[in-house]
Amino acid sequence: MKHLDNVRDLIRYHGEVEREVYLDLENSAPVASEVLQEMLPYFTLKAYGNPTLTHKQGWEAYETIMDAAGFISRLIGGSSPEELCFTNGEAEATSLAVFGSVGNRKGRIVVSAIDPLSILLPVEMLEKKGFEVIRVPVDSKGFINLEAFSKAVNRNTVLVSTSMVNNEIGTIQPFREIAGIAREGNSDVIIHMDASDAYGRIGFNVKDVDVDLLSLSSYKVMGPRGVAALYVRSGVKVERIIEGPIGTQALWPGVENTPLIVGFRKASELAFKDFEENVSRMRRLRDMLINGLLSIKDTLLNGPFGEKRAPDNVNISFLHCEGEALTIELSLKGVYVSSGSACTRRMLQPSHVLTAIGREYEAAHGSILMKVSKYHSVEDIEHVLESFKPAVERIRSMSPPGRI
Repeated sequence: MKHLDNVRDLIRYHGEVEREVYLDLENSAPVASEVLQEMLPYFTLKAYGNPTLTHKQGWEAYETIMDAAGFISRLIGGSSPEELCFTNGEAEATSLAVFGSVGNRKGRIVVSAIDPLSILLPVEMLEKKGFEVIRVPVDSKGFINLEAFSKAVNRNTVLVSTSMVNNEIGTIQPFREIAGIAREGNSDVIIHMDASDAYGRIGFNVKDVDVDLLSLSSYKVMGPRGVAALYVRSGVKVERIIEGPIGTQALWPGVENTPLIVGFRKASELAFKDFEENVSRMRRLRDMLINGLLSIKDTLLNGPFGEKRAPDNVNISFLHCEGEALTIELSLKGVYVSSGSACTRRMLQPSHVLTAIGREYEAAHGSILMKVSKYHSVEDIEHVLESFKPAVERIRSMSPPGRI
């Protein structure tokens, strides 16, 4: 309880702010108001039955779930709603892809050095069970080394699992080339890609990319947390990794959460409505934020510039500045960001992504990750830029160069 008391003290100390700008969309996100309104009736008024049961509320739930599956499947170029399996989150979808696709086989698994921990940690577990794991290096901007990748995929490779867009530094990988090289190396290999940071931001089609499995996240398109999806190409064998009563989802037991699935569908609809306009808006806000922050002395952009960077991603290292301290200072100004990797920050370890691209310890620990959305405004970004410089100066004044 002591930790909880400390958190309560922090909240009381924080107080009110004149303007709030939430840029920590990598770790969590508010649900868009249109999404919430779409979800509400499904909690109490409609389709609240078990979709496997033979009564009106069950039939409505079944229809609602399959409609959502078909809609999302079509957005990514799938052929049918049966190819989409809803899970309770992105980590679950990816674990289902990794564990469920390899089954009892032994062999080689190929990943990149900067894949998210939702890929790397399941793969690490398989490595302990006898699988050979190859972690392909990347260059200083986070692009996978295609020559090394080509050498890594051989006839013993059972799975290639990687991300289309890096969740921390926004690098858009040459995912079509990756899939093509993998097929050339072994025509029987299973290809899984995490598209959570590509979905709603860059265009792709599962048939064009030629993937077998694809992970999607709801909250990363401003939908509700607690729901995600795994696309499984028709004919690809994936085994369940948990057991229980089977509903509409053959690979994921349990009673489906219809309201969250409805929210995921609505958030997807909004993400792809006026898609090009939304992406252009995010790019403008992203570049405004990057250019403004790089005008501060001793700053480094992590990841590539321009078109090869996700339109929403900003990741900058502030040298001579401890990232966690900076997030607190910015929070007091109503600017909410995260420091380093969302999944490693509590362990006080530098991001594996930043160390893989060659960042030194200080630069990795001074990194700040931000993501913009179509819901942000120019005024929001102006407030962020106005808040950053004094916050950085204050933290640097307390942390002399070389001591963080």
